[in-house]
Amino acid sequence: MTTTRTTTSADGTTITYDTKGSGPALVLVPAVLSTRAWDPLYAGLLDLLSDDFTVIHYDRRGRGDSGNTAPYAVEKEIQDIAAVIKDNGGRAYAYGISSGGALTIRAASQLPEIEKAVVYDPPFIVDDSRPPLPDDYVEQLDRAVAENRRGDAVELLMTRAIGVPADWVAAMKADPSWAAMEAVAHTISHDGRIMGTTMSGRPLPTEWKSITTPTLVLNGGNSEPFLHTSGRRLADLLPNGEHQVVPDQSHDVAPAAVAPVLRAYLKGSVR
Repeated sequence: MTTTRTTTSADGTTITYDTKGSGPALVLVPAVLSTRAWDPLYAGLLDLLSDDFTVIHYDRRGRGDSGNTAPYAVEKEIQDIAAVIKDNGGRAYAYGISSGGALTIRAASQLPEIEKAVVYDPPFIVDDSRPPLPDDYVEQLDRAVAENRRGDAVELLMTRAIGVPADWVAAMKADPSWAAMEAVAHTISHDGRIMGTTMSGRPLPTEWKSITTPTLVLNGGNSEPFLHTSGRRLADLLPNGEHQVVPDQSHDVAPAAVAPVLRAYLKGSVR
């Protein structure tokens, strides 16, 4: 049975999460735009992994049923994860997809209570194989939301950060999911701040060499080449990093494809 609970972060913000299963806690760290109600990348993982883990799926601040205490700071998102972990035994594994993977790495750098981490296709741009984000990307997002152009913020994310062809966007706007994305458009800049300079075409932060948390970096076999490049470089940079490819999967990884990989890595002994 899935249970909905709340916890309170360090700044007083209410964080709402669903939990299912028993065993070691596994926190699913959502990617950009995702909520508990709309999260196709994590949908089903509570059922698929609940026999082995206490699986936790939370609404990041500003989304769904969680609060949004201003001003925003990446540190507060890390404190949110810490609060969820504290509420569930004080130790946990963490799994993040895309920008959720970047947040997972940043959380692992500060939270020793994360015993193992798994990240899938963190969208780092570490060379010139793909255009970097513009330097004022976050400012453009904030301005669009401030001017109530929420659709423009979503479109900027899609075309510049994710790389969706511009002529596809019109069709996306006709889909009901577009309204769900506009509803959390004010949080897109949060993910921009989490990504920081990691989508600029420059090397990954050298300070990540000090992250000793055992970390599995996953890429989909069908994911774009730049993701494989950055995935391997991240695994090489981390002292306890490993790299693995999930066959036949793209950036939109199927929960059923990644669940066995998560189970095998997290239940294995720490190297």
